[in-house]
Amino acid sequence: MPKDQRSDPLRLYGLEFSSRLLAGTAQYPSPAILSQAVAAAKVEIVTVSLRREAGSSRAGQNFWSLIRALGVRVLPNTAGCRTVKEAVTTAEMAREIFGTPWIKLEVIGEEDTLQPDVFGLAEAATILARDGFQLFPYTTEDLIVAGKLLDAGCEVLMPWGAPIGTGRGLNNPYALRSLRAHFPNVPLIIDAGIGAPSHAASAMEMGFDAVLSNTAIAKAGDPVKMAQAFALAVEAGRLGYRADLMTARDMAAPSTPVIGRPFSDLARA
Repeated sequence: MPKDQRSDPLRLYGLEFSSRLLAGTAQYPSPAILSQAVAAAKVEIVTVSLRREAGSSRAGQNFWSLIRALGVRVLPNTAGCRTVKEAVTTAEMAREIFGTPWIKLEVIGEEDTLQPDVFGLAEAATILARDGFQLFPYTTEDLIVAGKLLDAGCEVLMPWGAPIGTGRGLNNPYALRSLRAHFPNVPLIIDAGIGAPSHAASAMEMGFDAVLSNTAIAKAGDPVKMAQAFALAVEAGRLGYRADLMTARDMAAPSTPVIGRPFSDLARA
């Protein structure tokens, strides 16, 4: 691992990680390609959904075995849950199956956009945090909601870039920058809507702490190459942010200014 990356770890609930790219595990063409993509991206955290497959079926057992064989930290999620009760029950099941208090908390409130139900999300977060869960809530860029989730006991937030699976990138850069500025010391991970490595780099250049990608990698023509591209984009965006990006200007500024008259004028004199 490059020195710069080792000296700039991602800190989540008291643990440190070198990679700032998280990967989802759904929609890959095959288990082998999933394994290769995770290895190529050098991710250290993957998300899994208990609702993807029946846990009691042979297919489900094979999937859990595959995930464990990846040798990375598992972040179970409550994807597909529409109510507080569903989300809490799914989180409790995930803790039993994976032996982890980590939960990517999702409570979906709208079918077309899969927008989080932020009221249900805050309620579920309050219940689970009191029970010792370490939560990664999938939320919007709303500042008030962010504050409520932090008050509930969340130490990490996962605001969306755009609706899940749309690949639209960062739909509301102004609100995302405001979120970053209002909570400078809270780990913020962009989740959902990231469709290209350039979107991931942009998020990192804004100062976000990490990016989660699933569909953009899994559904690419070559998921393994795309995983590599995302890993490089996240690293480049982070390095650019740490290097202090130049401020955009309205007027041109010469990159190589000269003193006095142009050389062409001197030649004609």
